[in-house]
Amino acid sequence: MAEGFRIKSDWARVSEEDVRRARALPVSNISDVMNRRFGAPAELQPMHREGPLAGPALTVSVRPGDNLMLHKALTMAKPGDVIVVDAGGALDNAIMGELMLARGVESGIAGVVIHGAIRDAGTISEQDTPVFACGISHRGPYKDGPGEIGFPVALGNLLVNPGDLIVGDDDGIIAIPRETASAVLTRAEKKHAAEERQLEVTLKGEYDGNWIDETLKKLGCEFVD
Repeated sequence: MAEGFRIKSDWARVSEEDVRRARALPVSNISDVMNRRFGAPAELQPMHREGPLAGPALTVSVRPGDNLMLHKALTMAKPGDVIVVDAGGALDNAIMGELMLARGVESGIAGVVIHGAIRDAGTISEQDTPVFACGISHRGPYKDGPGEIGFPVALGNLLVNPGDLIVGDDDGIIAIPRETASAVLTRAEKKHAAEERQLEVTLKGEYDGNWIDETLKKLGCEFVD
C-alpha cells in the first residue's frame, strides 16, 4: 500500500438531478437541516465574481505548498466535478492560479474548493467559475508530491468523500454525503419555502414574534418591570 501517495481512477458521484436541486438552494438552508454540523471552515471564502457552486466532489489531498496532485486531478476531472483540495489550510504557497483555473474551465469543471491559498486573485475575481479558498499568496507551489486523489479528505473538521455533493455560495461551503443527498435536499427545499413565506409575511408587516417571549419563559428568563 502507498497511503499518502496514490490515485483512485473513479468513484460513484451524486446524481445530476441532486446537483440541479442544490444549485437553487442557499447553503444556510442546507446547513440548518443538517444540524449545522457539516460546514467547511469559515475562512473558506468565494474568490470569484459571483454565482453558486454545486457538483460532485473530486477529492485531492496535497502536501501543504505542493500542487502536483492538483495538476493530475485537472487531467481526470469530468464535466460538472468540483475539485476539492485539502492543502492543510496553509497560506504560505498558492496551490492554484489563473493558468490552472483556465484548464479546469476548459474541461468543464463546476468549480474549485481549496483549503489553502490561491494567487492571480485579481483575474480570478473577474471570473464566474466558482473558486473558494482560504487566502491569497504570490508564492508559487512546489511539485514534488506526495498526495492522493479519489480518497476522503478533510477541510478542517469537515470530512468529504469522493462523489459527495459540494454546495457553495456567499455564506461558504457545505458537503452533503452522496448517499443521503436527495433526502437532505428535500428537507432543505421545505425549509427554504418556509423562509420565503416568512419573509413575505415580514415585508407585509404581519410578523408574529410571540414565540420569542414564550421561548424565553420556558427557558426560565426573568422579566423585570
